[in-house]
Amino acid sequence: MALPIEDYAVLGDGHTAALVGRDGSVDWLCLPRFDSPACFAALLGDEGNGRWLLGPVDPISEVRRYIADSTVLETTYSTATGRVIVTDMMPTRDARADLIRRIRCIDGTVRVRHEWCVRFGYGRIRPWVHRENRDGEEVIVATAGPDRLILAGPRLPKAVDGRHEDEFDLVEGDELTFATIWIPSHHDLPKRLEYGEMLVTTLEDEQSWADACEYDGPWRETVIRSLVTLRLLTHVETGGIVAAPTTSLPEDFGGERNWDYRFCWLRDAALTLQALLGCNRADEARLWRNWLLRAVAGDPEDLQVMYTVDGGRDLPERELPHLAGYAGSKPVRIGNGAVDQRQTDVLGEVMCALADARDKGIEESEDSWALQRTLISQLALDWQRPDNGLWEIRGPLRHFTHSRVLVWAAFDRAIEGIEKHGLEGPLEEWKALREKVRDEVMSNGFDVERNTFTQHYDTDEVDASLLVLPLVGFIDGDDPRMLGTIERIEQELMRDGFLLRYRTQSGVDGLSGDEHPFLACSFWLVSAYAAAGRRDDATALMDRLVGLCNDVGLLSEEYDAANNRMVGNFPQAFSHLALVGAALELARTE
Repeated sequence: MALPIEDYAVLGDGHTAALVGRDGSVDWLCLPRFDSPACFAALLGDEGNGRWLLGPVDPISEVRRYIADSTVLETTYSTATGRVIVTDMMPTRDARADLIRRIRCIDGTVRVRHEWCVRFGYGRIRPWVHRENRDGEEVIVATAGPDRLILAGPRLPKAVDGRHEDEFDLVEGDELTFATIWIPSHHDLPKRLEYGEMLVTTLEDEQSWADACEYDGPWRETVIRSLVTLRLLTHVETGGIVAAPTTSLPEDFGGERNWDYRFCWLRDAALTLQALLGCNRADEARLWRNWLLRAVAGDPEDLQVMYTVDGGRDLPERELPHLAGYAGSKPVRIGNGAVDQRQTDVLGEVMCALADARDKGIEESEDSWALQRTLISQLALDWQRPDNGLWEIRGPLRHFTHSRVLVWAAFDRAIEGIEKHGLEGPLEEWKALREKVRDEVMSNGFDVERNTFTQHYDTDEVDASLLVLPLVGFIDGDDPRMLGTIERIEQELMRDGFLLRYRTQSGVDGLSGDEHPFLACSFWLVSAYAAAGRRDDATALMDRLVGLCNDVGLLSEEYDAANNRMVGNFPQAFSHLALVGAALELARTE
């Protein structure tokens, strides 16, 4: 059975990511890319679906940390007879992927367990496994279809019933380094790398990146860890930013709210970009803008809400019945049916991010502004259509207030591009549309009697997404109408001190079951408090939220406060980008 979600840490190489538990087991790894099939899938099944375990047989305690501001993980295990340190990392390499694990005994004698079980195809396909000689070194090779995994190291485990296992003693001063290497199955075995040198290079590169992040306010360590995590979720070559490296970690344990987040939502990517720009990481803006140009190229009517890491459009949703699901939560899904949804807010987030990039000195290319003009022109034609909203509602289409406000923001940022940066476009036409959208929102999305904005035009329910209205400039944070909205959200969506996205009991999403407080929404409340002048409330809530990070600074999508555990896909870009945004908003309003 998989560990609690908060007991995992994440490793990454700019192409994919691995989840390693406190017990030393790598329970999730997709290769060679975030959205590739998993070869270690115990996270959603059991050990027989693939994992890589390396650690003491009988640990008493463990202490984990990332070395400085890197993604290199160091875990110190204490046993009754000694201590060992396991160092895990995934250095960036071309045409291969390396997951490196080094175990070193620093005190006494420690009995170590080593287990390597490969199952391609999300834990379903048992590979052909044999031993080969590589440059005078024996390695274990597992091959199936297009994929090949190689286990290299000084003491290889023995084949036992479809897996490889070993137990041995380490005494003080002993050190062993193992590597699992992915290559295309038609390639020859790769040459051995100097892992000590790669460790130094990786640490220097990642620390240099973190040092260049310009943030010196409160919670700096947590903010930098969030930025480093967002970088880890960004494909180093294409610029695509995934929402999370996992699929089907449930929003409701034992329920059906299990989704695949290993793709690039335009919204999440745009908000990630704003978080990075807020700390003066402009290089990522250029990379992501180029990804955007490639991904959405073509007819503006074909704009999708999400794409694959390389900008692909085909993300069919299907279920994997051979996996039991995390905590028995079925179905396990790959792909995402929301790809076919209409989410009108998406262009607004994209335009806000690109406007921030312009303000940071990133000049528009001829193609990038032409693309924005084309998308805005299409929006001018169809912005009044109902949509699924940012929460990917699978119930009836609605006129969601948040979606309409982001339509306003899209026109607003396009107008700003003309007036502030001298770009070309139909200024008066877009100004008229911006005003028309605003009038509609104030007439249909605001409940005068209750003094609150509403989730959509046909309800008196509220939605946590309404908290972003002042953040995109639609209304002042201390406007009485916004203060009334905050009050109503506090009354109706607060659970155990944190915010739900909306009331699932309203039936708006067309799904059964409930869910837990959504962490990004609570960070939005921090920002809304700050914009409303409620600084003490903002700081107190921020302190509580930062305290929810696990021992290595990571957050999932949701949080079950009643049972003090994380819920949903992990680590979640939305949670981390909202954390950064809240810290920046507090710094801005100070």
